[in-house]
Amino acid sequence: MKSFNVPVHYRSPLVSAIKNKRKADDKMKRDFTPTLLELGSLRVVLARHFGFCYGVENAIEIAFRAVEENPGKRIFLLSEMIHNPGVNADLEALGVRFIMDTKGNMLIGWDELTAEDIVIIPAFGTTLELEQTLREKGINPTSYETTCPFVEKVWNRAEKIGNDGYTVVVHGKPGHEETRATFSHSKAHTPTVVVRDMAQAQHLGRYITGDLPPAGFYDDFKGQYSVGFDVQKDLGRIGVVNQTTMLASETQAIADYLKQVILGHYGLSSENGTERFAETRDTLCYATNDNQGAVQGMLEQQADLALVIGGYNSSNTSHLAELCEQKLPTYYISDEFCLVSAHEVRHYDQHTHIEKVTSDFLPSSGLLTVMITSGASCPDALVERVIQRLATITGNEKALPAAAAVWGV
Repeated sequence: MKSFNVPVHYRSPLVSAIKNKRKADDKMKRDFTPTLLELGSLRVVLARHFGFCYGVENAIEIAFRAVEENPGKRIFLLSEMIHNPGVNADLEALGVRFIMDTKGNMLIGWDELTAEDIVIIPAFGTTLELEQTLREKGINPTSYETTCPFVEKVWNRAEKIGNDGYTVVVHGKPGHEETRATFSHSKAHTPTVVVRDMAQAQHLGRYITGDLPPAGFYDDFKGQYSVGFDVQKDLGRIGVVNQTTMLASETQAIADYLKQVILGHYGLSSENGTERFAETRDTLCYATNDNQGAVQGMLEQQADLALVIGGYNSSNTSHLAELCEQKLPTYYISDEFCLVSAHEVRHYDQHTHIEKVTSDFLPSSGLLTVMITSGASCPDALVERVIQRLATITGNEKALPAAAAVWGV
């Protein structure tokens, strides 16, 4: 896989050494057992896969290159390039400005842009409508486009099954930049509807079977279907794709459920079901699959708690936290400073969407075992700083050099 020119301060000597050794010993990535770091009375269980993915490193390289190649020019990001506050802050420090926030709200008016400006397309991609807006301003949206190739793969899949006469059902978070982009590209070819979870998929199933009157669909799925969507006609043949960072098991369950609804309603068997249900391979990106698989492998170990590191608006990170919290106390943190002390942790509750402080989160004595993973937009250096901070607040800082030496650092 291609190597990218990512700023050195995002790198970690310790994490790089661990990843390189694990990769050399497991080239086919079949071993999902975690890495164990012994730090005195602290034991860190580090997920086999975590951190920057191909798409994120590609985006970072392009964005920093855009700054380097255009001295004196105004440079804008369409929205957050990736869901990592540190990386976005670094770009802002270099003078890069955001045109809109992650929800699509305008921060800078289109009238402020000129044909001389540089606009970077984020890793999530963007809508066809926004691309056209940029072209009308005389700005080429492909000059510094950082759209992840795995996101583009989903667009291509949606286009293909759309051209084959199927309606596309997108499993994704309706307000997420990537889902908005995928929805835009898909609806250019075929009727498209977004479902956020299994509950919405089951509700959609009742419209497929006719158990609910068609008129209700337009309120129940407001803002999630393409213009001109005809419930009675467009739900007769469907195919499922997804936002690349969703929970793999949920996407598969949704696809399986909708397939059975379609087959049952039309009296078809699995053998001739493709007449009504497009067989699409899962469209999650490799990093989402690897990171979720690594968390499953990590959770086979015993531990006192888990730390999941990443931006609070990061979809893929939220699902890693979701997996961990099913088994043990889990704290979703943005950086090392969230570990306030051995007595307090500041963390994000993704169910209430607020950051809160929990006291006495560490066991009071004895050997402490902590699981650690991070999202695909989290720098390895940040993971190392969290490990260092955890060692410090537990009185194990002096054990760090010996643990690093084991990995040749």
